[in-house]
Amino acid sequence: MVTRIDDNGKVFTDRVTKDRVAAIVQTATHRVRGFVFCDRELRLKDELNASQEQFIAMAEAEVLGADDNVIQRTPFLTINKRHIVWLMPIETANTTNSQGR
Repeated sequence: MVTRIDDNGKVFTDRVTKDRVAAIVQTATHRVRGFVFCDRELRLKDELNASQEQFIAMAEAEVLGADDNVIQRTPFLTINKRHIVWLMPIETANTTNSQGR
């Protein structure tokens, strides 16, 4: 990644393009449905394992109750990766790409 610092000390980096992947995340206490983001060169599993980030970001997140009804909606949510039990991509025509993420 290229980094540039201007005369005022502001740091600029290249913009990273990621694919938006519909997914369900199960934590120890909740199930969350929404969109996670994955580098185009990586599988979703690789993104979770390779990244040094402690949290993953979800967009358009819905927290589901035990009966799978939505109990909370939010445009943005972060989840601590240590609390993830499993993560499952949701296959839809609008969110998957040719690599089947």
